Amino acid sequence: MIADPEIAIGLGIILSLFFTETLGVTAGGVIVPGYIALFLHQPQMVLGTFAISIATYLIVKLLSSFMLIYGKRRLVLSLLIGFFIGYFVKENVQDGSLLVIGNIIPGLIASWMDRQGVFRTISVILITASIVQLMLMLLYRGVFHV
Repeated sequence: MIADPEIAIGLGIILSLFFTETLGVTAGGVIVPGYIALFLHQPQMVLGTFAISIATYLIVKLLSSFMLIYGKRRLVLSLLIGFFIGYFVKENVQDGSLLVIGNIIPGLIASWMDRQGVFRTISVILITASIVQLMLMLLYRGVFHV
């Protein structure tokens, strides 16, 4: 049975809202856990996405040391840098060893890394995505693929 990405994203939104309201931590934006959950069976993609997110976070941090970047500008800059790094990786890595999930996911993750820390953001994303995948397994009786 094919897992419906909309269901995964919807479950991720619900769990993200729950964790934000109860624990005060956000899983890299409300849509991120659903996307990550769909690719947990491909750890190289998850690791590649986190690597690009960390690179994006560090670039924004470096730029903010000599430029005035705050609020919406900071978010948009994170999204753009994450998009361009992800695009560059998709176009130039031929062996498939480093891939990225989505186009805006790394930028969203980087933005939340900037707000709540790298370790906390990655931890909450992985926990939430794992719960979403467990819910998908229960919903599809353990047999699903993307």
